[in-house]
Amino acid sequence: MLGRTTRKSITFSRPFELAGVDEKFDAGTYEVETVEELIEGLSFVAYRRLATTIEMPAKILGSVARQVLTIDPKDLEIAIGADSQSVVPPSIKASS
Repeated sequence: MLGRTTRKSITFSRPFELAGVDEKFDAGTYEVETVEELIEGLSFVAYRRLATTIEMPAKILGSVARQVLTIDPKDLEIAIGADSQSVVPPSIKASS
């Protein structure tokens, strides 16, 4: 299986929520990773999304631990759209 991983830093200017996640995310920059696999046997290059995750600080007293949550990319787009309604739009930087 051939695949690719895309990483993005997304900055939110205000707190936000994602469906399926019980807690509210603070404003700030979050690392989002998308893993995709190549769909073989086609006459063109196409990928199927396997997982999208977001990294956030763990809620452990005095810890710098991070936790990674699997999220629905549609919910992330909704959160980005809602944040863009605020005064300062979110910034998205892609990295490899």
